Amino acid sequence: MSHEEKIAAKKAKKEQKAALKRDKKEGRRIKTIPPMSKIEPFIMKQRVDATNYISGTVDIGPCEEYIRRKREEGLEYFSMMHVFLAAFVRAFARYPAMNRFIRGQRLYSRNCIEVMITVKMEMTVESPDTVVKMILPRDATAEDVYRIVNEEITKARQPENSDFEALTKVLDVMPRFVMRAFVRLLKFMDYYGWLPRRLTKLSPFHGSFAITSMGSLGIPPIYHHLYDFGNIPIFFAFGVKYRKNELQKDGTVRTLHCVDYRFTCDERIADGYTYATALKYMRGIYRHPEVLDNPPDRIYDDIP
Repeated sequence: MSHEEKIAAKKAKKEQKAALKRDKKEGRRIKTIPPMSKIEPFIMKQRVDATNYISGTVDIGPCEEYIRRKREEGLEYFSMMHVFLAAFVRAFARYPAMNRFIRGQRLYSRNCIEVMITVKMEMTVESPDTVVKMILPRDATAEDVYRIVNEEITKARQPENSDFEALTKVLDVMPRFVMRAFVRLLKFMDYYGWLPRRLTKLSPFHGSFAITSMGSLGIPPIYHHLYDFGNIPIFFAFGVKYRKNELQKDGTVRTLHCVDYRFTCDERIADGYTYATALKYMRGIYRHPEVLDNPPDRIYDDIP
C-alpha cells in the first residue's frame, strides 16, 4: 500500500469513527468550566433570557471575485451563502467553544457541525417553506460545503424524499390536545437528553447554528429569535447586496460592495471574547476567501 493510500485509509477510518459517534449522541458534557458558567443556565433558564444581538457589515468585494472564479471553475450556483457557511465551519474548527449548546441547564460540546437552513420549495408567496439540515465536516473546504449544501437542498425540494416533510405530516394530523401533550413530552425528554439521536438529526431546533438569506428576498437582514425548545445557540441572517461610498485617508472616495448581517447568540455557551475573536477571524476570511480552498492547518478540540 502506497503512502497516499495509507493516508486515505486512515482518513476514511477516522471519518467512520466520527460518524458512529455522531449517530450515538449529540455531544459530551463539559465539566472543566468556571463556577459562574455553571450557574448561568440556572439564572438565565430560557435561551431568550441569554440572547445577545450583534450587527455588522461585510465588504464583499474580495468574495465577489472569489465567487466569480468558483463559477468559472464549474460551481455554477456558488454564492455568498456558501462563503458564509464555509467561514462558519472554519471558525468552529478554530474556536470550538462556538459549537457548544445548553441542555438541561448544563453545557455540552457538540460532536459535529450541524447546520439548519430554511428554503422555499419555489420562489412564490404560496410556496411552503422546508428545512434543510446538514452535517458539515470540520475540515470542509468551500467546494465541500457547496457540494453538500446543493445536494441537501435538491433533496429537500423533493418532498417525497424529505425525512423532515414526512415528520411534519405525521405531526400535522394530531388533534390539538394530543399535540400539546406530545410537545410537553418532547421538552421533558429534551431536557434530560432522552430524545433519540435520529430525531435530533431531523429537528430544525437542534444544531450548531441556523443561517438565512434575506438577500434572496431583496430585503435587509433581521434579528432572528432563538428557540427555547432544542439547543441551537446561534442564528445568522444576512441581507441584500448594496453599494456605499467610503472616504479614504488620502481624501479619495472608494465604492464598496457590502452586505449587512445580524448575529443572534446564546451568551451562555461562550464568553464575549470568544464570540468577538471568532467574528473577527471570519472577517479576515472574507478579506481573503481563497483560504477556503484548502482544509484548515489544524482543528482544535474543545476543553474536557
